[in-house]
Amino acid sequence: MQDVEVIVEPEAAAAALDPVKARLLAELSQPASAAALAARLGMPRQKVNYHLRALEAHGLVAVAEERRWGGLTERRLVATAASYVVSPAALGPVACDPDRSRDRLSASYAIAVAARVVRELGALWRRACREHKRLATLTLDTEIRFRSAAERADFTHELTAAIAALAAKYHDEVAPGGRRHRVLLVAHPTPSKEREDATCH
Repeated sequence: MQDVEVIVEPEAAAAALDPVKARLLAELSQPASAAALAARLGMPRQKVNYHLRALEAHGLVAVAEERRWGGLTERRLVATAASYVVSPAALGPVACDPDRSRDRLSASYAIAVAARVVRELGALWRRACREHKRLATLTLDTEIRFRSAAERADFTHELTAAIAALAAKYHDEVAPGGRRHRVLLVAHPTPSKEREDATCH
């Protein structure tokens, strides 16, 4: 089981977003049979089997083991990942694209850039998994509580200058064997717990 799987196919995304199938995926963090899931969720076994077949067809669940009981074979299935994220690629031409945004200081531009990360990194990761290779990435994630808007602006200017200096120092347009890397910095207000709870109700 992978930590996360990036869903690219629209049909697979639709399956994962279906409430019943999403519940089954959550239940299949550990191997289980259709009969066990039906009893656990209070659903007819035939209905559970229908949803499991759809999830299996899209590669979201896989057979963990098969057991024979007399003339019957019981299949125990497991989710292919601990969690899932839908790639913007699943939306085709209407997916977020940073090139369509004119305001690089807008929230919509930040969202489009984040969507591009999921699309690009998801494709690179799938290829690395197929080739049994590791994918070199770097992620920085922290929070800063600014005392004032003025200090936030000062931080922005200093950070921009520091990144520009580092990029100028290490970027080499003609280095043999060099490989381009995309570096992103996004800052946004941290959602408060109270607002998150209010949104859920």
